This record gives sequence, C-alpha cells and structure tokens, in this order.
Amino acid sequence: MSLRQQTVSGLLWSFLDDLARGGLLFLSGLVLARLLTPREFGLIGMTTLFIAISQSIVNSGFNQALIRKQDCTQADYSTVFYFNLLVSFALYLLLFFAAGWIARFFREPPLEGIIRALGLGLLIGALGMVQQTQVVKEIDFKLLTRISLVSSAIGGALGIALAYAGYGVWSLVVMTLSRAAVELALLWRWRSWRPSLEFRWASFRAMFSFGSRLLASSLITTLYTQLFNVVIGRFFSAAELGQFTQAQTFRNLPSQRLTAVVQRVSYPALATLQEEAPRLKAAYRRMLQCTMLATFALMLGMAACAEPLLITLVGEQWRPAIVYLQLLCFVGMFYPLHAINLNMFQVRGRSDLYLKLEVIKTVLAAPAMAVGVFWGIQPMIVTLFFISLAAYVLTAACSGRLIGYSAAEQIRDILPSFILAAVMAAAVYVLGRWLPLPDLPRLVVQVGAGATLTVGLAELTRLDSYLYLKRLALDKLMGGPKPSPGKAGA
Repeated sequence: MSLRQQTVSGLLWSFLDDLARGGLLFLSGLVLARLLTPREFGLIGMTTLFIAISQSIVNSGFNQALIRKQDCTQADYSTVFYFNLLVSFALYLLLFFAAGWIARFFREPPLEGIIRALGLGLLIGALGMVQQTQVVKEIDFKLLTRISLVSSAIGGALGIALAYAGYGVWSLVVMTLSRAAVELALLWRWRSWRPSLEFRWASFRAMFSFGSRLLASSLITTLYTQLFNVVIGRFFSAAELGQFTQAQTFRNLPSQRLTAVVQRVSYPALATLQEEAPRLKAAYRRMLQCTMLATFALMLGMAACAEPLLITLVGEQWRPAIVYLQLLCFVGMFYPLHAINLNMFQVRGRSDLYLKLEVIKTVLAAPAMAVGVFWGIQPMIVTLFFISLAAYVLTAACSGRLIGYSAAEQIRDILPSFILAAVMAAAVYVLGRWLPLPDLPRLVVQVGAGATLTVGLAELTRLDSYLYLKRLALDKLMGGPKPSPGKAGA
C-alpha cells in the first residue's frame, strides 16, 4: 500500500475511531447531563488541570519520539514502557497526598476522593501507552476503532447506570476509569508486543532530548487550556464551571476531535516526507485547506444554532451555557490552525521552536485570565479570541519558514472557506430567529439548511478544497483512481 493510500485509509479509520470514542462519550454525556447537575460536572472540571499535567509528564514526549524514529528497537519500546510506569506511580502518590490541599483550594471537600480515584487512570494509561503508540506509528486505526467502540460503550453504560442509581459525580469518575481499563485490556489482548527486561540509558537519552521539549510544550499547553477552569472554579462556583465545561464539550467535539484525527494520521505520514520539502509543503497545504473547510463550517454553524442545540440535547438547566458555546466556537476556529502548524515543528525535529511558541502563547493568555477574575466569564472568552488569533499568526509565521509556506499564504488558502462558512452561518442564524418553531424542529431545519447551503455554495464557487474532498470520497466509494500526486500532496 502506498503512502497516499495508507494515509487516506488511516484518515478514514482514525475518523471512525474518533467518531466511536467521541460520539459514544458525547451521547453518554448527553444522558448524564440530564441526570446530573452542572455542579457535578464542575467538580470534574476542577480536577482536569492536575490530571492532565500528570498525563503529560507520564508521556514526556516519548510517544512522538517513537513515532518519529524510523528504526525503533525492542529496547526503545521497553525503555519507554518502564519509564512511563515508574513516573505514573510517582505522580499518583503525589496526587494522592495533594488531594486534600486541592479540595481546600477550591473549597469543595468531595474533590479529595475524586482526585484520588481519577489518579488511578495514570497507572492504567501508562501500561498501554507503548502499544497505542505502535498502532499510531503503523497507521493502523482500524484496531483503535474496535477498541474505542468497546471501551466507550462499556464506560458510558456504567456511567449512565450509576447516575440512574443516584451516585452523582461518581458516575462520571467510574465512566472515565472503566473506559481506560477496558481500553488497556484490549490493547494487551490484540497487540503482541510485550516489554523485555531491559532499560537502555542511551536510548532514553536520545529520545528524551527530543521529547523533553515536547514535554515542556505539553505542560505549557495544558496550563494554557486548563487554567481557565481553575480561575472559574476558584473565583466563581462549581455550577458556573459546569456550564462552561459543558459549552467546551460541545465546542470540542468538532474542533479538537477533527484536529486530533488529522494530527494522529498526518504526523507519521508527514514524518516520512521530512527530507522531501516540495512534497511536504504540498501535503501540508492540502491538509490545512481541507481541515479548515470542515472546521469553519462546523464551528460557525454550531454558533448559529447553539440555543436549540443545547436545549434540545441537554435541557433547560444548561441555558446559561448557550452564550459560552457561541463565543467559544469563534475561539475554537483557531485551535486546528494552531495545532496543525505546531505539528510541523515535530515533523521537522524543531521541538525547541515548539516549546518557545507554547511559552509565548501561555504568557499571552494571562490577560484573558485577569479579565475573567475581574469582569466575568464572557469578557474572558472574548479576550481569548483575540489572543488565539495572535497566537495563530505567530505560529504560522514560524512554521512557514520551515517549509516555505508563509502565514500570508495560509490565510489566502483558507480565506475562501471562512467566507463560505460565515455566509452559511449568518443565514442559518437568521433562519433560526425567524422560525416560530419549538427547539427540536428548529434545530433540524437549521442543520439541514446549513448543510445544504455549505454544499451548494461550495459547488457554486468550485471551492478547491471541497472539490478535492468530494473527489477523494467518490474515489474511495467507487474504487476509482486516486487523485493525482500534484493535487493530493502526500
């Protein structure tokens, strides 16, 4: 199978994997949002910074280092396995003893037990991290899709059952841990790799020299994304944080999920082209155009129909989250742009630049947090929009120098998709305000109109990225010829 065919197949299965994982978890979350209160979701939101930082340290950038390395040995894999396991155990002990302090900081006593339970996920994740990295390296997302279907279904079912039984926030904890445990069991069942009794310091040092900067970058990114939860949880209330995190959940479904799919497949695929600059640029440009067409349409469309969407799916108790979701959709447009550009630093082996840009982005976020403390959540999100725009322009300018694809070129390439999506979203929003219908029928009409307008405008304007995706989909379905190399990039 050629690299192009492998990448297209990987994209398809990675999309199905993310649809299985994200879709089932999202559906479970919809049910749980009707059974639980915003405060219980807010309690989980207060733990995310500490759990996410710990997960970043456990990984330490080694999975990216393993994917990038072309000739990984058994010693390489075993070294990473034992390092992950040792660090996860040490971090779990740290979380266990710090849980009481964290609970007092937020003035929420239940957090002590919640953090100690969720911390077990670090040990579970460390045990399966190498096998999961091998699957990604091989672009075998068909296996990950099977695992995601089973683990997400079991985790979601357990969470819902416990919520019905009245276990409150613990239903969310059990759902998270059970999903991770099932995923681990299936990775060990369906992957033949097992660690050997060896730890090579030379291997560790070589990978850590690359991964350490990615670790620092990951920690800074986690701080950037999760400190807003800390600000809201500390200066407002668990219920208000719950409203904010619910809006984030809806926003993340199209934005971060789509980006995760593209990043997981594109990184190992583009890494094979790291010494072929023309092909690398062509593949990267095509990936950016296609990703942003989908992102703009989904994010602006969601902002346009946020009210019937939230009320229909999770109920009236989540009405305060509507305006948060609308504002976050505009911020979320920049996430794929920023993340895909950062991906290029890994492909080119410039983790030092990756780290510097993440430091700058986090420093830029400080004003938004200050605005949140003094003026409230909505002004904070508006400030975050302008910070995200500035961070993207800076990142694109730096990554563009690596492959000769400047920020100005990127903006020219994605601007037609943005204009198309903006016209669609404006029409959908006006239609929703004009229609005298209940929430569910209004949502159905708005979604149908948005999809029809997007396709119609793309056909009318002969938008290049749309035509490429259309041709690719038809070729995949019909078994016809693949797009020519000049059009497809990688």
